[in-house]
Amino acid sequence: MLKKWGAGLTASTVILALTACGNGNEEGTGGADDTEEASFTIGATQILEHPSLDAAYKGFQDALEDAGINAEYSFQSAQGDPNNTSTIATNFVSDGVDLIFANSTPSAISALQATQDIPIVFTSVTDPVEAGLVTALDEPGDLITGVRDLHPEAISDTVAFIEENFPDSTIGLVYNAGESNSVVQIDAIKDEVDSTSLSTTERTVATSADVQSAATALADDADLIYLVTDNTVISALESIVGIANDRDLPLIASDPESLDSGAFAAFGVNFHTLGYQAGEMAVDILNGDKSPSELPVQSPADINLVINREAAEAQGIEWKEEWEDAASTYESN
Repeated sequence: MLKKWGAGLTASTVILALTACGNGNEEGTGGADDTEEASFTIGATQILEHPSLDAAYKGFQDALEDAGINAEYSFQSAQGDPNNTSTIATNFVSDGVDLIFANSTPSAISALQATQDIPIVFTSVTDPVEAGLVTALDEPGDLITGVRDLHPEAISDTVAFIEENFPDSTIGLVYNAGESNSVVQIDAIKDEVDSTSLSTTERTVATSADVQSAATALADDADLIYLVTDNTVISALESIVGIANDRDLPLIASDPESLDSGAFAAFGVNFHTLGYQAGEMAVDILNGDKSPSELPVQSPADINLVINREAAEAQGIEWKEEWEDAASTYESN
């Protein structure tokens, strides 16, 4: 295995391969070369740093460590600028990394455009088909596969939770229309809301610097705010939490990590788990057990409703006893 992307092997791995083929040393001599373990270089590209993406990256690293993979990481953040993802991917190809971990849709797209022989494992991608990364979830590419961040029932369950607990509300949505992940989620929310007593209002942003003013305007028209996993918005989450607390607006998130910053509830996936799933796929590829084309794109294993009691109080939400059984209660350290 690893035939198609063999050009990406690190120098250390090449040395091992030469040693195994002889290269002046006979196998089974009991020398140090016989016991030396393979090592890999991982290029990790991420659109920007925020709690959810950081948790996914940590999960990926944990999976490789748990599998006994000896890896060195080259981590580069695009600092929120999609244009930087192309430069990062090109650098990884020039460096000859063994595998690229692409943490976000722009990062995965740029990685796929940059290489023809280095395997790519992605996560924090909502719709890899819509993004053009794969033909279908069960038809990954020759070089790319990964784990999407949207559980099939996440949006329908969240809208049902809002309908049950905040009927007749107007849901405020703020997102970057340039993020395909976000557009997919916003469209799905609107479809779910159509059959309920709820309605939506929205504002779009282009950069994280726009988020506070957009959320302030949104708060004038909304009864609560529902955040999708939009990297631009999540990177400025604290400003939205402040507005939600000041206006007594319930703040619903799509990832439990946002409760750390003060969101009220999240019916979503754990991003560390997503990263771990992606890491397990990378282990299969690095060990030569499977190629990317043999690993269908995975969805999150499960979702859990988590409620932040402190945020509920800050946002003027009356606590319901039934939440004690229906949800995990978030507690800050």
